[in-house]
Amino acid sequence: MRPIAIDLFAGAGGLSLGFEQAGFDVAAAAEIDPIHCSAHKFNFPDAAILPRSVSGMSADDIRTAAGIGSRTVDCVFGGPPCQGFSMIGHRALEDPRNSLVLEFVRIVSELSARTFMFENVKGLTVGQHKAFLYELVQAFDDAGYSVRLPWLVLDAAHYGVPQHRERLILIGAKKGTRLPDYPVPRTNPADAKKLVPGLPKGPSCKDALQDLPDADGFDALIEGDSVRTTALGKPSAYAKELRCLSEESWHYGYVRRWDPDMLTSSARTSHTEISCRRFAETEPGDVEPISRFFKLPADGLSNTLRAGTDGARGAFTSPRPIHFAYSRCITVREMARLHGFPDWFRFHATKWHGARQIGNSVPPPLVRAIAGSIIKALGVEAERPERTVNLGDPRLLSMGMSEAARHFGVKAPNGRRDRKSGQKKRKQHEIEEERRQIGMINA
Repeated sequence: MRPIAIDLFAGAGGLSLGFEQAGFDVAAAAEIDPIHCSAHKFNFPDAAILPRSVSGMSADDIRTAAGIGSRTVDCVFGGPPCQGFSMIGHRALEDPRNSLVLEFVRIVSELSARTFMFENVKGLTVGQHKAFLYELVQAFDDAGYSVRLPWLVLDAAHYGVPQHRERLILIGAKKGTRLPDYPVPRTNPADAKKLVPGLPKGPSCKDALQDLPDADGFDALIEGDSVRTTALGKPSAYAKELRCLSEESWHYGYVRRWDPDMLTSSARTSHTEISCRRFAETEPGDVEPISRFFKLPADGLSNTLRAGTDGARGAFTSPRPIHFAYSRCITVREMARLHGFPDWFRFHATKWHGARQIGNSVPPPLVRAIAGSIIKALGVEAERPERTVNLGDPRLLSMGMSEAARHFGVKAPNGRRDRKSGQKKRKQHEIEEERRQIGMINA
């Protein structure tokens, strides 16, 4: 029987995917954003969704929703938002802004999970932020859990991802249970100057993107985000895996029924002629001086892909890198390739939500390596499941915030709003956003 895991602060499911690929069954996922809930439900139709904050959520709530009764929960994982600042005369965890971190510890304890994985930003490991981490380790200790020390910051580029992305990872286990080890690096980054002997070279941006057709060649991608097409040339080994061209490509996850001839999550972006000219003149690996967009190096790695802001903070799209071969920003699918998401995995149909879902996630190959170490500590031998899974209703991927909230029977989060839709409105927003980012209008 596959070990059971619970995803807290699930987003669209980057952590869920990595844990599933390592051999876990993700029984439930908690996520407050209805748009993210929709994407998670599409990609993981068998996982129960709890579409609300974890604040006050009980172990019984999770067990009931997941239908697991009193079965052992083998791992709880997630990345709660936190500030990490120590206040004079106060403990960092007593800061109300960090309350969700304590909720994470509480749920791990209430579920009596055998292990946990906590991920967050690298910045928590430096300066005054370290006080927060020491308090967090103590909180886990008080709850009956040991933490693997020293804590580590892992870069996805060392685990077969063509992107530098560093995340703080805390792993722990119930006292008396074997502590998981951190996974050792699997690859040398494509831009590594000093190579680690014995490690293969990781994929480059070209390896990730060269087989994807240019989205600007399809009129259907002006209004929509998918089109039927075929690969360009021979895919790299990395692209073959994300295209799921072999049984091994699925690792220990469930095979999905999907159409490999559909190019998805690839809505086009409208750039001005001036911007396209500047993009073309920018050298790969450099930053375009006006927009500050990074241009991908074909034989190197992507910079860290960011999420942008949600509706409560202005709804600004984070700058997507410039493609190394085309004078445009990369598409959501191209972002997904640089993040290690397989092609069957879908995101919201709009570029804003889709890019936000990727930018908020941890690259699945990195998560898979961590989850594999946890499985080993649990004494479980991962096995490939025999059952094939149907993906969810595609309409989940085009819902606005209000519609998604109604679908899950919740209120839309305060301050968040629906994204504009329609060709004319979308083009106008993209032009305004581009101008905003280069300082032509007041942000």
